[in-house]
Amino acid sequence: MTGRVAFQLPGDAGSTVAAVLYAPEPSAALDAIFVFAHGAGAGQAHPFMTGYATAFCDRGVAVVTFNFPYMEARRRTPDRAPVLEDTFRRVVAGAARHGEVGARHLFIGGKSMGGRIATHLGADVAVWPDARRPAGVVAFGYPLAPPRTRSTGDRVTHLRRITVPTLIVQGTRDPFGGPDEIRAAIADAAPEPPITVLPIEGGDHSFAVLKSGGRDQASVHASIQDEVVAWMRAQMAWLETPGRA
Repeated sequence: MTGRVAFQLPGDAGSTVAAVLYAPEPSAALDAIFVFAHGAGAGQAHPFMTGYATAFCDRGVAVVTFNFPYMEARRRTPDRAPVLEDTFRRVVAGAARHGEVGARHLFIGGKSMGGRIATHLGADVAVWPDARRPAGVVAFGYPLAPPRTRSTGDRVTHLRRITVPTLIVQGTRDPFGGPDEIRAAIADAAPEPPITVLPIEGGDHSFAVLKSGGRDQASVHASIQDEVVAWMRAQMAWLETPGRA
């Protein structure tokens, strides 16, 4: 990895956000950039975010992380969805203009809340900066239903109409809903949305597994990272298929 490059995104004084680019070595770059949003309770400096961003960068994917405005302002309560969505779009536009990013294929995603907002954008590709359509969406630990309420609220409707290839990485012990619950929530959608659910056996909301299972935690994360990059490669290969309409 060539290292992390901090940069500031343009915006008004109340919503300017800081971002970090993880740039892979040019010889290993995969012609892909992943704009990666954090969850509700921790920002881009959280170990999950930095660990996964570094891992993807080491596998050839340029990664941009950022803080939503409420996190930049050190507020506990997340901004409302329209603010989160607008910020995400501005980050995509800012990353595309960054001098060290030359990747053609855009992927968006995030951890928990960040992944949910990425799926909002994936279901509304008509509103995109520079008309750049994402090649795919990746959600890590999709928050289907808050554990105390078990109500999915408005967290399913947009998934059922998403048109961008989407990968949801979900632990089977996730208190926000497991892989089977996500599949059931979109099962009768017509047309069927292009959503793939990758189950992490024994994983919780952040893919931590029980020690009694005998698996090494680092190898669990490495396996997830390998599978996500393999999925990104597959989406890129499909987009580059000669004669594709």
